[in-house]
Amino acid sequence: MSELSTVTSADGTTIAYLQTGSGPALIVVSNVAEDHTGVAGLVEALAADFTVISYDRRGRGASGDPQPYDPAREIDDLAALIEVAGGSAALASGSGGSGLTLDAASALGDKVTAVYLYEPPFIVDDSKAPAPADYVEHQEALVAAGRRSEAVEYFMTEMIGVPAEYLGMMKQDPSWEAMAALAHTYAYDGRILRGLQDGTPLPKDRWTIDAPVVVAVGSEGEAFIRVGAEALAEILPNVTVLTLDGHDHSAFWMAPEPVAEQIRGFLRG
Repeated sequence: MSELSTVTSADGTTIAYLQTGSGPALIVVSNVAEDHTGVAGLVEALAADFTVISYDRRGRGASGDPQPYDPAREIDDLAALIEVAGGSAALASGSGGSGLTLDAASALGDKVTAVYLYEPPFIVDDSKAPAPADYVEHQEALVAAGRRSEAVEYFMTEMIGVPAEYLGMMKQDPSWEAMAALAHTYAYDGRILRGLQDGTPLPKDRWTIDAPVVVAVGSEGEAFIRVGAEALAEILPNVTVLTLDGHDHSAFWMAPEPVAEQIRGFLRG
């Protein structure tokens, strides 16, 4: 594994990152409960064409985690990484990282040259049950009580919709222990995604983004994802919704080559 470099964010927090490849700068923002290694396959697939930065979001891996957590500081982290990249960069993310990516693109203006999102988990109507109103508070309480595995269970059943009878098998996989170690980040991303998963229209005043945005949806994914993608296209001026044929929500991690090809076409186009 390549050695991580570090950059200091605006509040003094150390952010660990990996830079690989050559070409235009692209920062890959990871999902909840994973560090930079979670997107390693996509980074490798993109590195032939781009200078790719992946990083441990605060609270994950080798990056710091000062308290209390403030979502705005994650935008500062991305600003620091963009400076590492030369002052501007495209952003790419999948699933739960999409909220942060959009917030950063809005806050950082022309420092963000383009945005690619794969299946943002926005819930904007009754096509999927909304996130529990007390989701963040419940996750924080579980972690504070040391019940990290229960926090993962709560996320899997209440947010992802995994049937309870599957949890026993899932707990046998080493990935469960890794997710439990990062269980505090469920509340972090829950704070960022507030207002985006409650079954109501997306807020029209949260983002101002002039950079081109692609929102990709897997043809085999859940219907609510496409509804959310189309809703985003209705409120931002420069959004294109694309379909990744033959793939579902897992593609950003499990099928990096076709996702990379879609990103490559977008950023080169």
